[in-house]
Amino acid sequence: MKEQKQPLRIINSVAPIRICDNGGWTDTWFAEHGKVFNIGVYPYAEVQIEVYPCRDQEERITIYAENYGEQYVRHLESPGWDRHPLLEAAIERMGVPDDVAIQVSIYSEAPAGASTGTSASVTVALVGALDCLTPGRLTPHEVAYVAQSIETEMLKQQCGIQDQLCAAYGGINFIEMFQYPYATVSQIRVPDSIWWELERRLALIYLGKSHRSSEIHEKVIRRLEDAGPTARQLEALRATAEPSRDALYAGDFPALGRAMIQNTEAQRDLHPDLVSPEAQRVIVIAQAHGALGWKVNGAGGAGGSLTILGGPLSHVKRAMIREIEQESPLFKNIPIYLSRFGLRVWEVGAGLAPAQGDRKGSPLQLFAE
Repeated sequence: MKEQKQPLRIINSVAPIRICDNGGWTDTWFAEHGKVFNIGVYPYAEVQIEVYPCRDQEERITIYAENYGEQYVRHLESPGWDRHPLLEAAIERMGVPDDVAIQVSIYSEAPAGASTGTSASVTVALVGALDCLTPGRLTPHEVAYVAQSIETEMLKQQCGIQDQLCAAYGGINFIEMFQYPYATVSQIRVPDSIWWELERRLALIYLGKSHRSSEIHEKVIRRLEDAGPTARQLEALRATAEPSRDALYAGDFPALGRAMIQNTEAQRDLHPDLVSPEAQRVIVIAQAHGALGWKVNGAGGAGGSLTILGGPLSHVKRAMIREIEQESPLFKNIPIYLSRFGLRVWEVGAGLAPAQGDRKGSPLQLFAE
């Protein structure tokens, strides 16, 4: 039997996903400036890098996409990115030192295509972990910008900045993009009683189909691009972020619910199909159970998910979830918890010395094992 080589180091990183992005669409290049309120939650995206001496491994880079059951070798000299372009482009962007070989494992309990910024969370976690392989450390803000540039510059995808910033910072955020892609992040700190009550009231409903960018989104983007950053539809979306922030500071859940509904209706105004028939079925059930608000997550459209803000009674929320799941075998409640932290990176491994310091401005933790 071939001897199993032991890694020199194991680098771990996790980053939360994003829900309830009031003001989404305004963090894009065609909006030029925007305001977004969003909430970082678990389940998180998880990355683990096993680091080996290069001489001990036949292949330099192995990628294990655990959710897809795929493990394969990535050759840096190969042109383009074919199997998992986001992962491969991130590795190319960050680089791997010549004297090591790595196995990169990626996993998330969040369903693929749930419109909760999972791809951004995976990229943030991967960039944060790869950053440990070379001298110097990126701040969380810098990690978010590197992750966003991988999607927009390397992969030429349409992508705002709010998902990456939420994954990097975690918690509840008010993001003000003063000039694309540059933004400030103000984390909303509230008493534990408000934090716990918000967590208890929220529900994430997956509609059972992966969200895919489509013709509808291209039509919306072309329309907004032609109208410019002062477009009425963009102004309506921007106008939901500050009331969301202020409602949470005040512990005013009905006001937060109204901002969520206002945002969903603004999405519908962009294009009726951004609030899908499946999403509307869930909204009707939520209304019948006295929910205070609902937000079609992300850009909207077919598939994806909704955030629902329930009322004061837990048994009513549970009855709502049961009815939603009975409505269609595709609909599924995804248990969520508010994230106290954003990107977390730490190391374990035989022979590691205790860390002498932290990553500047980041919740990096190094532990000896």
